[in-house]
Amino acid sequence: WAIKMYSYQYFENTYAITRLGMTSIGTPSIAPHDKCANTNDATGLDDAGIDSFGASYQDWADCEVAFMSGVDPYETKTTLFTSWMMPGDKKMIFVTPHKTMGVAWALSQGRGLWLPIIPGTDSVLHNAMARIVIENNWQDQAFIDKWIANQWEVDQGYGRGTRNTGWQWRTTWGNWQSDWADYKKFVLSQEESKLENAAKITGLSAEDIRKAAEWIAKPVNGKAPKTSFMLEKGNYWTNNYMNTTSFVSLGLICGAGNRAGRVISRGGGHQRGMMGAGGGSGWLNPEKYPGRRKKDFNLDRWVLDGQVKFAWVFGTTWIAAMMGSQNLATKMLEQTRGNANQISSLDRAAIFETLKRRVDSGGMVLVDSDIYPVEPINTDIADIVLPAATWGEDNFTRCNSERRLRLYSKFYDAPGEAKPDWWAVMKFAKKMGFEGYDWKDSNDIFEEAARFGRGGVLNYHPLVMEAKKKGVKAQEMLRAMGTTGIQTPIRVRDGKLVGTVRLHDPDNIWGEMEQSEVQSPFMHAFNTHSGKAILLKSPWKFGGWIQYYDAIKPRAEKGEIWVTNGRVNETWQSAFDDLRKAHLFQRWPWPPIFIHPDDAKPKGIESGDLVKIHNDTVYIQTGQPTGVKDPDLFFNNLMKDGHIQTTEGYFTAVAIVSDEMRPGVAMASFNYPGAPANTVVSAVPDPVTNNYRYKLGRGTLTKVGESPFKHDFTAMSLRPRNIV
Repeated sequence: WAIKMYSYQYFENTYAITRLGMTSIGTPSIAPHDKCANTNDATGLDDAGIDSFGASYQDWADCEVAFMSGVDPYETKTTLFTSWMMPGDKKMIFVTPHKTMGVAWALSQGRGLWLPIIPGTDSVLHNAMARIVIENNWQDQAFIDKWIANQWEVDQGYGRGTRNTGWQWRTTWGNWQSDWADYKKFVLSQEESKLENAAKITGLSAEDIRKAAEWIAKPVNGKAPKTSFMLEKGNYWTNNYMNTTSFVSLGLICGAGNRAGRVISRGGGHQRGMMGAGGGSGWLNPEKYPGRRKKDFNLDRWVLDGQVKFAWVFGTTWIAAMMGSQNLATKMLEQTRGNANQISSLDRAAIFETLKRRVDSGGMVLVDSDIYPVEPINTDIADIVLPAATWGEDNFTRCNSERRLRLYSKFYDAPGEAKPDWWAVMKFAKKMGFEGYDWKDSNDIFEEAARFGRGGVLNYHPLVMEAKKKGVKAQEMLRAMGTTGIQTPIRVRDGKLVGTVRLHDPDNIWGEMEQSEVQSPFMHAFNTHSGKAILLKSPWKFGGWIQYYDAIKPRAEKGEIWVTNGRVNETWQSAFDDLRKAHLFQRWPWPPIFIHPDDAKPKGIESGDLVKIHNDTVYIQTGQPTGVKDPDLFFNNLMKDGHIQTTEGYFTAVAIVSDEMRPGVAMASFNYPGAPANTVVSAVPDPVTNNYRYKLGRGTLTKVGESPFKHDFTAMSLRPRNIV
């Protein structure tokens, strides 16, 4: 029994869905829209003690230097970039193989440095920059002495038990954990951190690496620059753990993490609407980390193994968003449409009997809740389709990326039979005989869910208690705050509700708690047992990374290049909504692929040509392997033990030939309907975090014809994106 769900589509819906799946049914097979398992994104930040959304927008206005890894916030969070970052004279460093519009703008203003890195090599860059900082004694020693954990503080609170979860396994002194002395010794001992070696591995110039290190840390007139560090999917969706550990450690030694204008944070695009109900049983996963430790449940692999008999999908494309997309699509079609037991009558009893026979024969039943008939999950695979009500059709709440809680008010009725997902869940739960689903409206859920967030960064429980005291609905109290809302965690000071500007800031120590406030230590210190941040090592030759990297990097003998993926500013996610807007469909009627002229010319490819991108060796991890020793889950051992399947993937896109790309790297639209770039990316998760390496695709490029847009200029501009 499985659920695949969005993680951002409002507290009311996500709480209801997780209450059904995790609490009432108790299934371990639940995964969010962008991951194969219910894992963290930037795991290195979490393990260091830093919340991924601890910063405020004002911090990005107040910093003097912004180091941005795998992200251009103009493309991913436009208002943050244009309103907070563009004004003033701050310097901006962009680490990305694609010179997007924000990068080009900063360069044109003399305020930017572009580091067009080879995908996956960010940890080497970070360590090389850290080495330069250390060798020149530019580190913020006062901050390190006060806020960085020593060896004993690293192990504080762990006891001598089995360390039976992923984070306990990772955060015990060993491969990753470090203190200042050990971290410094590690960085200075790594051959890859030497400037000339780092330049060769990353494909960057030694001069630019040194310049970046100077910008972030070299004192000016005896004063260190106020530098903030931003990362996004170009960083953590390549080398998930090591890119994030090396990134956060670089930021910490420069004194960033818990001060105004000196923060370490994600630069994510979508809103934060996840409020889990608890009670999950992901520990039932038969797959284990080394030492047979608990590991998050990989839903994709459970489907591929034929173990899922019923799946309820909420507002996500699932197939196109995951790795090895064609292989996953083939299996899901085989389990549903390919099964002999198909619905052929509208008689309810006949439908139930047919679907039961399908499950008994090894097939799967799939329900899809969505606002549109999205291909292929909704139109080709789903047995039951539930039309969903969305933004504007009910009262909903969620936070933005600085944890600002706001009400998204209803302003018109949903079309036809569409109902909010919480309503569908409620009806299903009641039919199943589960208790506690007697909600009258979305406000009932908003208030009920509040107690499940009391100890977290999205805590709005004090607002609910204040509303009850005044005899009003909590959503109505939030409505009165308008679009400004209030930043979570919400606290009470002098009897008034007060938001939290940034997390981990020692200025957040306000003394005694008032009313229903939860005084969590992460408010005023780092989120570790000691309250101090933990430096993390990232050895380039770690077997869990280097074996995979060597297996999936482009093969020169086949003429392959890197095929990474991303989004463009004008198209949101999978374009599920944008394709229904005439002006946006006219702008992007086909998925683009951005190709450097050096890669296009030998293939005879010009802007406007149709290009087939093909990878004849896509690796798919299979089965539920159990790690006893660390190398058991490394790529070479998985291959030897029969846990790696080899398949292929391809898609077609319209070429935009431009020097905005690094040579040897093409960028495709990551989730465009009918042409998902993830088909050429291998589905083998990071063995340390269980996250896919989404950005590391490869393939050959072949011209297969001309698109209608090559000579007709009424749609799909083929101009490069680095125009300013």
